[in-house]
Amino acid sequence: MTQKVLMNVDIYTGKGKVLNGYIRFSKHIIDIGSMDELQLQANDEAIDGNGKKVIPGMIDIHIHGGYDIDTMDANADTLVELSEKLLNEGVTSFFPTTMTQSYDAIERALQSVKAAKETGKTIIEGIHLEGPFISKLRAGAQPLQYIQAPDIQQFMKWYEASGELIKLVTYAPENEHAREFEELLINHGIVPSMGHSDAVRAELLHSKTTHATHMYNGMRGLHHREPGVAGHALLSPQIQVEMIADGLHVHPDMVKLTYEMKGPEKLTVITDAMRAKGLSDGESELGGQKVFVRNGEARLENGALAGSILTMDEAFRNIIAFTGCSIEDAVQMTSVNQAREFGLATKGELTTGKDADFVILDEALQVVDTYHLGKRHVREE
Repeated sequence: MTQKVLMNVDIYTGKGKVLNGYIRFSKHIIDIGSMDELQLQANDEAIDGNGKKVIPGMIDIHIHGGYDIDTMDANADTLVELSEKLLNEGVTSFFPTTMTQSYDAIERALQSVKAAKETGKTIIEGIHLEGPFISKLRAGAQPLQYIQAPDIQQFMKWYEASGELIKLVTYAPENEHAREFEELLINHGIVPSMGHSDAVRAELLHSKTTHATHMYNGMRGLHHREPGVAGHALLSPQIQVEMIADGLHVHPDMVKLTYEMKGPEKLTVITDAMRAKGLSDGESELGGQKVFVRNGEARLENGALAGSILTMDEAFRNIIAFTGCSIEDAVQMTSVNQAREFGLATKGELTTGKDADFVILDEALQVVDTYHLGKRHVREE
């Protein structure tokens, strides 16, 4: 079987870096080393990387859609199409993310993700269920009329409908039945994430939440007399915080402050992108609500932010610009943390035996090529 060797590249493995190195791969990574150690084999197909940078394929665990596609459309075919579009951004794994809607609409969306995954043509690795078990006081762009307290029986129906793909659930820990709900999630290997929550810290000290959804957005913020949800996330070492790194949802200085407090191992970069990503400015839609996109901002008619139009490669560049972190730390926050937290054992790092999911970047950290399971994605220009 022919195997490929990408040569003359600087490799950021997720564990360190190999300058002027090579990666030998087929569907999986066979070996990695410096060019000084490379001995080409008879069945090697050589690819010259010309000094470019290689990082692990990025993993977006919070994305509603993009390119005129939305998870809530409940369309398996368009989720396959979305997978192709995301490869252009350097994303090689993602969690289609639902939003607060009717129980039936959520179930249809989950079934469509399962169907898309079963085609074998996607980069879907799980599902993020955002709502409807959240707080009406911190709804953001989540429709108020469908918000509910945790319904364990209904959740288990959804879990089965998804083919057990649900890996992350955003809920408000102050809601009735939340402790019981957390236990259920943990027992099924699902990460409980506090989000769209108005909880005070006293209500969170007994919660088993281990993740914070889009930090600072849709949550009770920091106050000098009440730490709130944001303060609890910063003070609790077990909590992984995800952030929309577009400089709009969170001010760059607050991104840096959070990075300084939590460190790269506890900060996960997301896009929270919605249908309008990749489209021209104008009117779009989110959960049946009109969204207006102007100058990089997506807002509801009432002015509330309605997700982002951020791409993951932009987020990668932004997290470096906002925090001054190294490429290694940016890799930690865009690939390594996600794979670790959600048990994606073959993803997130470029080491022997892992999937050959990687991204080639130029000097300006722009995506040149994306490989998924060893196959080069043909980029759309």
